[in-house]
Amino acid sequence: MIRFVCAVLLVLFSAGQCFSRTVTDLMGRKVVIPDRVEHVICSGSGCLRLLSYLQGQHMIVAVDDIETRRNELDGRPYALANPQFKTMPVFGQFRGQDNPEQILSLSPQPQLIFKVFGGTGYDPDELQTKTGIPVVVVGGGDLVQRRQHFQRSLRLMGEIIGKKERADAVVAFFEQAIEDLQSRTADIPEDQGPSVYLGGVAFKGPHGFQSTEANYPPFVFLGAHNLAHTGAGKKMTNSEVAKEQILAWNPDYLFVDLSTLQLGEEKSALHELRTDPAYAILKSVREGRVYGVLPYNWYSQNFESILANAYFIGKVLYPERFQDIDPAAKADQIYEFVVGKPVFARMNALFANQAFVRLAVP
Repeated sequence: MIRFVCAVLLVLFSAGQCFSRTVTDLMGRKVVIPDRVEHVICSGSGCLRLLSYLQGQHMIVAVDDIETRRNELDGRPYALANPQFKTMPVFGQFRGQDNPEQILSLSPQPQLIFKVFGGTGYDPDELQTKTGIPVVVVGGGDLVQRRQHFQRSLRLMGEIIGKKERADAVVAFFEQAIEDLQSRTADIPEDQGPSVYLGGVAFKGPHGFQSTEANYPPFVFLGAHNLAHTGAGKKMTNSEVAKEQILAWNPDYLFVDLSTLQLGEEKSALHELRTDPAYAILKSVREGRVYGVLPYNWYSQNFESILANAYFIGKVLYPERFQDIDPAAKADQIYEFVVGKPVFARMNALFANQAFVRLAVP
């Protein structure tokens, strides 16, 4: 009798809700989910980015409120490639501040909630209890120390939504690009290459020139001499470095993360470099070796832009090793595969075309 009822419901709803399976998420939670998943929502920083990588963005029935904001600047390629996100229903606030009542009012209802949970926002178990909807925790990870976390998230999501082959292809794409970058400079000892510093890195919002990243992936891939890694901030990430330390380092090359432009014309890292007389003594400033790169952190890490930045930085630091690379064209090749559209020119225009060029600073 039970089987008969299930069969009838399966025919009526064509959703496979009578069948279920159990998955283990990235928090080690065992979650019972529908065998066939067609409608989802993505909660938390970078969660919808991962789904977009898997070409599963058509499955969402709502977004968090950051996706509907019409900001002058936007450094998220996945969002630029999917303008439909801005007009979708909202289920809660950004960074995982979900609203169970809004979720339960959605039509169609999500069958599953993917959630990046970093200790902020709704606890996954509590959200699952309040909504009655399975919550599967994934994680952004990174491309350096937690690359396996990134890969596991993609593969878990791919398994759940029927995009296993796409997940494998995305993982392979990143691995091949990183191997290519590493191979181009593998024979150059770090201490024999030019010294570099990245300023203006965003972390939970925009910052000025003293904000950096000790494990900035493009520098890691290229074996570049990142002063923030080998100096005072060796074991730190998203750290604020004292101005005196930057002056003491006196880097050969400076790179500016253009997310800093969110601070406004008179507060950004670029403004600091152009107006602070202390920075004028840096040899990289005096000799014109200051360059703009695409935003690294913007609602978590832009993994595809990390690759694009790495090819540009490689071209700047080691032009003879990157003779075959046109950074803008390479960026669009990456974006085309990862997010489905070549969005470099559009994103660069939002940042006054200051990406992948030498910046004018006194």
